Order: sequence, then C-alpha cells, then structure tokens
Amino acid sequence: MATAPEDTVLHRIDNGVAWITLNRPEAMNAVTWDQRERVIALLGEASADPAVRAVVLTATGKGFCAGADLRGSPGSSGAPAGERVAGDVARMIRLGAQRLITAVLDCEKPVLAAVNGTAAGIGAHLALACDLVIAAEPARFIEVFVRRGLVPDGGGAYLLPRLIGPQKAKELMFFGDAVPAAEAERLGLVNRVVAAEELEATAREWAERLAQGPTRALAMTKQLVNASLDGDRAAALAAEATAQEINMTTADANEGVASFVERRTPKYLGR
Repeated sequence: MATAPEDTVLHRIDNGVAWITLNRPEAMNAVTWDQRERVIALLGEASADPAVRAVVLTATGKGFCAGADLRGSPGSSGAPAGERVAGDVARMIRLGAQRLITAVLDCEKPVLAAVNGTAAGIGAHLALACDLVIAAEPARFIEVFVRRGLVPDGGGAYLLPRLIGPQKAKELMFFGDAVPAAEAERLGLVNRVVAAEELEATAREWAERLAQGPTRALAMTKQLVNASLDGDRAAALAAEATAQEINMTTADANEGVASFVERRTPKYLGR
C-alpha cells in the first residue's frame, strides 16, 4: 500500500513557525515525487498564510535527504516508457528539482534548515537554498553527482559558488567528497553546528526569534540579498530603495520606529 504524502512529509504550525519534516527515515529521506510536490505546496502556503512567520525544514531519522528517489515519480511504476527524446531530461529537471529549490528561495518567509544527518545531491541543495542552516554534528554534505557521472542539478552550480566561491565549489563538485558538519561551518555552508540532541531546540529558538520579527521586512530583505548576487550595483541600490519605500507602509515598520522613539521593545505582528 502506498504511503500518503501527509505521512512522508509531516507538517505542523507552532508559535508562528511552520515545521516541514521529511519522514522516510528508512530511505534516508530520499525525496520522492509526492514528497517534492507536498513540500513545494507547503512552502507556497507558508508564503500566503499570515499566521506563518518562519519555516523550519528538517527530517526524521539519521539522514536529512539522500537525494532524489525517482521510483516514486509518475510513470515509474511499471508503465512502458517511451523512447527518450531531446528535451525530456531538461524538462524533468525544470519541473522537478529546480522547482523544489526555487520554492525555498522564493518563499516569502525565512526558511531555516535543521540538518540532522547526511544531505546528498538534491538533499544538499535543499538545505543550502535555505536562508539559515543549522547542522547537527553527525551531518554531512555530499555533492554526489560526480560519483554517478552526472552534472549537478537542483541549482547546485548556482548556489555553491555564491556561498563558498567558485574554486571551492568546483572542488566539492569535481571530487564528490563528504564534507563533515564542522568543515561545512568553516567553509560557510552552514551557520552553526550543534550536538545532535540540541538540533531541534536550537532550530526552534532561531525560528521563533524570526517569527517574532518584522515579517514583511524580512521577506524583502531576503529578496534583496538573493537578487544582489545576480545583478549590478545600480540595480541592487534601486531595489533597496523601492523595498524600503514599500516596507515603510507596513504596520511593523511604524511599530519599529515608534518603539525606538518611545524607548520600548517593539511588538511585531507580521503586518
């Protein structure tokens, strides 16, 4: 009997934080087609839901995500496959791995990855697309594609150079060596490494701090930072000025200024 997507991707909202948890520990959370679609949908819902002000992406068991599990994709259950033609693979990547990574990058709420174990292939890119990354000490990051004779997909060649520079990105992608959590922190792939038993509590602390912040300002800050890596200085400064103009119309911006003048702690509502 097939497992429902609701069971393989757990979801709850707690104190303004949406927790999205991959739940196929027996497969090291290799992500199936159904899981991917559910994660994309949940990230879209988080963007639109005023009650959600931050997102945590994590997993159960010993693995964060061992990559893509194509066995769960439509057409992979025994139906005869047609001859592959030019464009099929590119289309599959665009509609699959790239949509998943884009959903994280474009989510209007800050997304925090709590990496509990091995993050390989698209699993590594899923974590690295998040705005903040906390890793447990046993976690490892592996650009596994080269081991299979493949080109990195899921935005890997876009994400890694922006995080650690082109030379180190090439080293990781050319050799496919596992990067332990401590080394990943040194390189700048993750923000913090904690003991495995402290991962959930640390992720909750960070996420709830984000959830208490000025949500729309954080959304626009995320957008500005992401866009700055792709454009020139003039475009970045113009976007910054426009974002500040829009942000000053929000209730949280008015509250922030008022609390400064009145010398009190601001109370942000995410509006």
